[in-house]
Amino acid sequence: MSRTILDVHILQTVPPSNINRDDTGSPKTAVYGGVRRSRVSSQAWKRATREKFKELLDPSDLGVRTKKVAELLGARLTALQPALERRAALELAAEMLRTATGSKIDPPKRKAKEGEPEPAPEAAYLMFLSARQLDGLAELTIKGSGGKDDVAALKEFLRAKENKALARRLLDTRHSVDIALFGRMVADSTDLNVEAASQVAHAISVHAVDNESDYYTAVDDKNTDAEPGAGMIGVVDFNSATLYRYAALDIDRLRANLGAGLRDGEDSAAPTRRAVEAFLEGFITSLPTGKVNTFGNHTLPTAVIVKLRTKRPISFVTAFERAVTAGREGGFVRAACERLARHVPALEEAYGVEDADLTWLVRVGEDTEPLAALGRGMAVGELVETVGGVVAERLAAEQAGTPA
Repeated sequence: MSRTILDVHILQTVPPSNINRDDTGSPKTAVYGGVRRSRVSSQAWKRATREKFKELLDPSDLGVRTKKVAELLGARLTALQPALERRAALELAAEMLRTATGSKIDPPKRKAKEGEPEPAPEAAYLMFLSARQLDGLAELTIKGSGGKDDVAALKEFLRAKENKALARRLLDTRHSVDIALFGRMVADSTDLNVEAASQVAHAISVHAVDNESDYYTAVDDKNTDAEPGAGMIGVVDFNSATLYRYAALDIDRLRANLGAGLRDGEDSAAPTRRAVEAFLEGFITSLPTGKVNTFGNHTLPTAVIVKLRTKRPISFVTAFERAVTAGREGGFVRAACERLARHVPALEEAYGVEDADLTWLVRVGEDTEPLAALGRGMAVGELVETVGGVVAERLAAEQAGTPA
């Protein structure tokens, strides 16, 4: 059975920086091919991609991952029923969430500071809910409570099997783009879990890396000439790296995640195309923000390769199992591109996937010339639109029973 999978391969150089630090404050590293590499965790880059979505998508297409779900739902209740007081709205929200998620929603142990309202009830762990799911729960809560601050009425309403089932169904449909892409785990109700449509690898440098330390001092502006000492001293660790980044996107899983709950007449391909384009642009152009005010390391990828696969995702990280070494004039990009230019066709020929798959390229500078033969080159905006169009055509063809 043919599948539709997008592979995204990126080479990106970052100067002295510490975009993803470990528990000691040092840049994360990993041993690969027997040598120490710079590493940026998949969680860090998924978080950066999700943050980028706020620029690319309407808020209605996004979700929120938080323990403060009762506060979010309570705000929607007071928006629908302005006469509801905050405490009543929070109690109604907590009751609905307990039923819908099967999880504990209790007041936090911390006390409110003087002059502050009592803290809202919180979930025991982070919950990932879409804006549309919260809107649906708010409407059902108003209906179940009769539009009043009557928690007893809401409890009675939710005792009915069909109402309880409706509350849970509202959480299992109308998933946001970020939930559909990155998945969701509800520890107390595994039937509400959402399998992620994307997989993001830990980014690693194509070359060996040693972390370095910057000893810094800060001058006290008010010191006089008689006070020459520093006002503050410290040490911050950093490294520089040319990273290989990789992600795979299962379009079939994405369409299934986004399709649940579509209303009659809604185009099933449109949400998927929107999510694909947002993921591509978000993943390509995002950057984790760790220590960015210290280092100002705002870079963009030097090379992007996007492949549409029909069998399975394929990472090219083995091209760098033997660490790249710097050329006579320094730099790793040229050698990394030469490695990929040799590795990709050899791998695809060996496994018979070179003819079935489509390839698009974004590349910057003469050092990326070795990649030119791998696919059609274009700017990132054209790449996003072109890939989105191809995906939409494939989905439409499959729906019509004539797979592309």
